[in-house]
Amino acid sequence: MSDMKSAYIYLENGTFLEAKSFGADGTSVGEIVFNTSMTGYQEIMSDPSYAGQFVTFTAPEIGNVGVNAQDMESKGVHSKGMIVRKYQDRYSSFRAESSLADFLKQHNSMGICDIDTRFLTKMLRAEGAMMMVASTEVSDKDELKKILESSPRIEDVNYIEQVSTKESYEHTQSTYASVEFKYDEAPKAEAKIAVIDFGVKRNILNEIVSAGIAVTVIPNDFKADDLISQYNNKEIDGVFLSNGPGDPLVLKNEQAQIKKLIEAKIPMFGICLGHQLLSISHGYDTFKLKFGHHGGNHPVKNEKTGLVEITAQNHNYNVPENITEIADVTHINLFDNTIEGLRYKDSPIFSVQHHPESSPGPKESRYIFSEFLSLIKR
Repeated sequence: MSDMKSAYIYLENGTFLEAKSFGADGTSVGEIVFNTSMTGYQEIMSDPSYAGQFVTFTAPEIGNVGVNAQDMESKGVHSKGMIVRKYQDRYSSFRAESSLADFLKQHNSMGICDIDTRFLTKMLRAEGAMMMVASTEVSDKDELKKILESSPRIEDVNYIEQVSTKESYEHTQSTYASVEFKYDEAPKAEAKIAVIDFGVKRNILNEIVSAGIAVTVIPNDFKADDLISQYNNKEIDGVFLSNGPGDPLVLKNEQAQIKKLIEAKIPMFGICLGHQLLSISHGYDTFKLKFGHHGGNHPVKNEKTGLVEITAQNHNYNVPENITEIADVTHINLFDNTIEGLRYKDSPIFSVQHHPESSPGPKESRYIFSEFLSLIKR
C-alpha cells in the first residue's frame, strides 16, 4: 500500500516511534501487549477481551488471508488497534471477503505496520505492559506525551459496560454447524444455563452448545436473585461466567452478585475474567502479571491427568496462590507456574484461566465444556 499515512507512537516509558498506518485514522490511547499466536488475527481483533488494548503481533506477516464474517468472535473490533511488522494488503484465501485494512477502517480500529515488533516485544517482556498513544494526526512527541498523561489508564475504565450485551438472547449455534464439522445439528441439550456476558466470545458459546447445553446470554448488570429464582424453579441448571476485558477488581457490582450465587450453591463455571471474578468473590483478590499471557501456544499441566495441554491465553491478571485454602488447583501454567484452573472444595464451582474454545489456538482443552455438563448433571 503505497498511499499509507505516517503513524506516530509514544509509550509511557518515553519511547517514540514512527511507522505507517493501514487502518483507521485518528489518535487513540490504550495499553500495549504482545500476542504470540501465528494465526487467527481476525479472531483476536474481534475478541472483546482486548478492549482498551493495542495488540502487537509477533507473527511477522499479517493480512495475507484477509477477513470473513464467519471468523468474527463478536459483532465488532474492540481493541484500540494492532501493531505488525509487515502488513499484506493482497490477501489470498477462498474464504476471504475483504482486506484487513478495510475491516479495521470499518470498525474504527488502528492498524500500524513497518515497525520492529521484535524490539517492542522484547521491551514489553523486560518492562511489562504499558500505556501508549498512537496517532495519524499528531507527530510531535511532546504533544503525544501530554495526550497520554491526560488520558485514563486501562485499569480506570470499566470496559465491561461497553462490550456486554444490552439485551438477553438465546444462542443456538454450535461448532457442529461450522466448516470444521459439517454437521447440521448440535447434540440434544441435556441442561440449560445462563451465560453472564462480560465480553463473551462466539466460539465459547458454540462450544457450550456443542457440549449439550442450551444457552441464554444475559447482560453484565444481572440480578443474582433472578438467577437464584430461576435455578430453584428448574428454569436453569447452572451459570457460566465469561471472559472479558480490563481489571476485575473494578467490577464491584458484578462481584456482589456473584457472591450471592456462590452462597446459593448454584453450579458455576468461569473462564478467564470469570475465573478471576470467582476468586475475588470468594475473598481472594487478583494481581496483575508483568506482561500477561497472550497467545495460542502456552503449555498448561493438568494436575489430575499429568498431561500437558497446549492452550490459548489472553489475560493480564491472575488469581493468588493462597486461594488453595478454599480450592484445589487443577491446572498450572508451565511458563511461570501461575494458577490456570481451580475446583472449589465446598461448592459446585470450577474455573480455568486459559481459553478452551481454541479460537484461535489448539483444541486440547475442549473437554472442559463437557466437564461443566457433568457437574450440572451431578
